[in-house]
Amino acid sequence: MGHCDWVFASERDKKYHDTEWGVPVHDDDRQMFEHLTLECLQCGLSWGLMLKKREIFRQCFENFEFDRIAAYGEKDVQRILTTDGMLKSERKIRAVINNARCYRKIREEFGSFCAYLWRYTDGKTIVYDGHAEGKVPVSNGLSDRISKDLKKRGFKFIGTVTIYSHLQACGLINDHAADCPCYHRINAEYPTVKMKPDEEGALQQTR
Repeated sequence: MGHCDWVFASERDKKYHDTEWGVPVHDDDRQMFEHLTLECLQCGLSWGLMLKKREIFRQCFENFEFDRIAAYGEKDVQRILTTDGMLKSERKIRAVINNARCYRKIREEFGSFCAYLWRYTDGKTIVYDGHAEGKVPVSNGLSDRISKDLKKRGFKFIGTVTIYSHLQACGLINDHAADCPCYHRINAEYPTVKMKPDEEGALQQTR
């Protein structure tokens, strides 16, 4: 069997692909927040850079413990900005802090962020017709709906393309290639549902 094309970019990418990308996250809000934050920080940048700087992000944001991040103040913003190797985008740093606060509100309402997100798919991983053959969009109707709702709830840097990437990363959508072992493993080990393409836009490039 083969693999998704983008895993060959680097060993770091391959490890992420083989062990994390697309694996359904059902009951770990910290991991879910880490995935969401990485997608937000990526805006305008490459995914390879996000993985390269991942340990720096974990250091800056205390391993993505959202309760701690939600309590950050100005000193923390400056601490993060001056951390060696960290992205120098104050807007993104403030967005992560803002999102942590919004994240807590969703947890208060739904019990967990995982519960909030998975209700959109009835707890099942979606396998869209054609995606496994390479017809993968940058966004779709599902990511549009979730993005709009999160924006209403105050989240920032969470456009529909960012949310679609998050749904892929956390396994709400299985977009591994048909000849990738991960595609078959996820379908075998987790509840899935097959669906027709959902208002898809332009085809996305490989990660």
